[in-house]
Amino acid sequence: MPISQTSSVRNIGAIAFLSALLLLGPHKVTAAPEIVIAIRYLQAVGTSHAHLFLYREDGKFLRQLTKDNSGQDRNPMFASGGESIVFMRDKPSGSPEFWSVLPQGGETKRLEAAPDWYANAKSSSFFTNYEPEEDNSPTPSPSAEMTEPKNEPPPTFQAPDGSVEIVLRSVPGEEGDDIDGPGHGNRYLLRDLRSGKETELGTLDGFLGLWDVLHIRGQPDRRFLFDGPLGVVFFDLHLNSSDGDTVFALDLAKRRLVRLSPNWAVPIPLDGDAAFLTQTENRYVQIPGSEMTANCSYMERWDSRLTKIRYAREKTAAICYGASLFRPGKTPAIVTVRHSKE
Repeated sequence: MPISQTSSVRNIGAIAFLSALLLLGPHKVTAAPEIVIAIRYLQAVGTSHAHLFLYREDGKFLRQLTKDNSGQDRNPMFASGGESIVFMRDKPSGSPEFWSVLPQGGETKRLEAAPDWYANAKSSSFFTNYEPEEDNSPTPSPSAEMTEPKNEPPPTFQAPDGSVEIVLRSVPGEEGDDIDGPGHGNRYLLRDLRSGKETELGTLDGFLGLWDVLHIRGQPDRRFLFDGPLGVVFFDLHLNSSDGDTVFALDLAKRRLVRLSPNWAVPIPLDGDAAFLTQTENRYVQIPGSEMTANCSYMERWDSRLTKIRYAREKTAAICYGASLFRPGKTPAIVTVRHSKE
């Protein structure tokens, strides 16, 4: 075929392809998931401010959405279609203001009041070690005392697919088994219900100690997170008076324990994805350019291999002031982490 005819055929094909895309319409194009986070980067001198930062879900930083230093921006939330983001701006004095901004960036717009969908939204489901009072923020609480009545079988939790169960077996009087602290839980069992094989959790890689099994807030029977290749159970453990509590993920596929943070971490499931978010606490983080330290918090994402992405600049001391993940085509499409003003 002559070159000129070949070029004409290619041009006709390209035009047909573009025409098909136009006929599909914008509602047929699925955008990549994005997460907006209110981050306050702490600085050695002056007042630090929380602003909105947009990331692709895979961790790629896209853009900073707000820069106003008149207050603290917090609790961003995508609208249901992801077309805009509403957030709150706290001023040193006066009532909070409500603003909106486009994910593509540009000028922010002040709203007369918070939209109903924003005002009524609460934090998405998260794993916890207690049942809190009505509160929109997934914050930790001291572990509830776990006791095992005499002559009663130990607490046992079975996976929803019937593959395994966790048995919180303990030996009264054995060192480490009477207190919530390092060493506790070494006799806990992972029992394979198909083969009958039992594994003591104290023999697994990553074992430091385990206390209670976390559950979904408001759903005390939901203690396992299964989604595709992801299968985990979350445990808490009290470290000491300085470091507080921490959280481990029991990786059921690789039979290992992965510590999610030096301190506390709140696991947030992503239904339909083999992954979860954590709002992670790190204590005594050094503020760059000074010898001062601060208690910080970050948003992180963990995949089915329990590798993580941190949504923040590297080597920074920061505080997460709320986040919102937009997942087109997933249910729920919006995953929200709200920050309560302390």
